[in-house]
Amino acid sequence: MTTMGNPKIIVVEDDQDICHLLKLELDEHGFDASTYQTGMRGLLAIREVQPDLVIIDLGLPDLSGAEVARRVRSTSDIPIIILTAAHDVDTKVKMLNHGADDYLAKPFHLSELVARVNVQLRKRDNTKVQQLGELSIDHMSRQIMCGEEEVKLSPREYQLVTYLCSQPGRVYSRKEIEQNVWGPHLPQSSNVVDVHIANIRAKLRDSGGFGIIR
Repeated sequence: MTTMGNPKIIVVEDDQDICHLLKLELDEHGFDASTYQTGMRGLLAIREVQPDLVIIDLGLPDLSGAEVARRVRSTSDIPIIILTAAHDVDTKVKMLNHGADDYLAKPFHLSELVARVNVQLRKRDNTKVQQLGELSIDHMSRQIMCGEEEVKLSPREYQLVTYLCSQPGRVYSRKEIEQNVWGPHLPQSSNVVDVHIANIRAKLRDSGGFGIIR
C-alpha cells in the first residue's frame, strides 16, 4: 500500500478508449492511475504494485472481472470497484459476494466514478489497522507490530502474513499459499513457502510473538 505521493489506482478494462478516459480523469484528480486490458496482466500488476484501489471491468477477454476480484480479495483487502454493463440485481449481488466494495453500471459519468473512488479511499483510511491479538497490521504504512515491537518483513513476507491474516483461524493448504502469494509459476519442488514461514516465525519470536502462525 502506498503511503507517500498520489494514491495508486489500477484499472483493469479491455476497452482501450475507456482505459484512456479513465486514466486521464483519475490523473487529473490527483491519482496515479495505470491501466491493463486483460485480467491476468491486471492481477500481476496488482501483486507487484500493491495499489490503493482497483477498478475492474466485469467483461474481460480472459478471466472474468468476478474472478479477478475474487483472486484480489483472497490476498488483499484493498477496495475494489466493479464496472459492469449489467443492471440486474443478481449480478450486482454476485459482485459484492465476490469481494467488490462497490459497482458502477455502464454508461456512467466520470465524476461519479471519481466520487466513488474517494469514498472507498476514505473508508480505507478509517479502517487501515487490523488487530489480531498482539499482532497489529497497518495496511497503509505496511507496518506490522507485535506488541510494542515492529516486525521487519520483506515485501513478500508482508504479503504472506497479510494473506494468512485475511481470514484468521483458517487453515491454508500449501497449494493455496503458493498460488495466491507467488502465483502459478512456482516450481512444484520449491521449498520457498517453508523458508518464508520459518523466517517469519523467527522474526515474530524475536519480537516476542509465539505461536501466531501455526
